[in-house]
Formats: sequence, C-alpha cells, structure tokens
Amino acid sequence: MKGKSLLPSFWGRHALSERGRDDPFTSLHHEIDKLFADFGRGFRMPSMMTDPSGMAPSIDVSETDSEIQVTAELPGVDEKDVEVNLTDGVLTIKGEKKSEKEEKEKDYHLVERAYGAFQRDIPLPYDIDTDKVDAKYTKGVLTVTLPKPPESKSKVKKIEVKGAA
Repeated sequence: MKGKSLLPSFWGRHALSERGRDDPFTSLHHEIDKLFADFGRGFRMPSMMTDPSGMAPSIDVSETDSEIQVTAELPGVDEKDVEVNLTDGVLTIKGEKKSEKEEKEKDYHLVERAYGAFQRDIPLPYDIDTDKVDAKYTKGVLTVTLPKPPESKSKVKKIEVKGAA
C-alpha cells in the first residue's frame, strides 16, 4: 500500500514531482519555490563587486578634446584621508571614512563608531603626464583633471560620409 508522504515538500523533491504532474496547486508551489531559489542570481551590484566593504565612492568620468575629468563623491571623508595615485595608466582613488556619534543623556551613554577603507581604480586610455594632473577637493567632492597628451589629439580624423550610389 502506497501512502501519502507527510514530509514537507522542501525535504524531498521526489514527492513533489510525483504529485505536481496532476495537481495544479502543487505545480504552482513548485514554480514559486524555484522562483525564490533563482532570485538574485542574475543581479550584480557594481560597487559591492569592486569594493568588498561596500564603501566604494560613486564616480563620473568625462572627456573633452583636451582632458579627462574624474569626479568622485566622498561625503563625510576628510581631505587628509584621501589619496590619489597615477601608476602605469591607472588612476587610483583611495581613502578611509571614519565616523563617530556620541549621545549622553540622563540615563544612558551611546557611542557608535564606523570605519572603512575604499578604493577605486580607473584605467586611462592614454599615458598622462603626471606633472600636469590636478586634484581638487571641495565639500566632499574630489575632482581630478588629467590633461591629454598632444599625440592623442592628432589621431582624430574626420571621415566624410557618402550616400549609396
């Protein structure tokens, strides 16, 4: 005599697969379980992937005919805690964020501290003259200006677009 399994469906897929063929509710249950099991596999979090601490700053990179400009948002970071390096065609922005909050009341004393390091590496398409690089830090925003070398400007040639004959 074959009896009905009393084990929950997540303990064994075998019982679920036998019953799921005939029972639409069991089949739906199986599909929902599968949906939740697969949830998140296709999502990527760029800042978390580049910086395990999750503290990587947001950056904007823009380019003109004469320069590349990198802007990084560093709220709550002191200027002395920011380091900018240019090595082998890679601009590196790194630093440390420190915050401390203290509350003293009549019946309690609370102190919260948070520390974390961050780093962003930006590969550059040109060899930049390191003596001409400029970095400014104002109100939590770092702006690095990297002048392009003269040979990068001469490589651009406008090509005429002709209609088909």
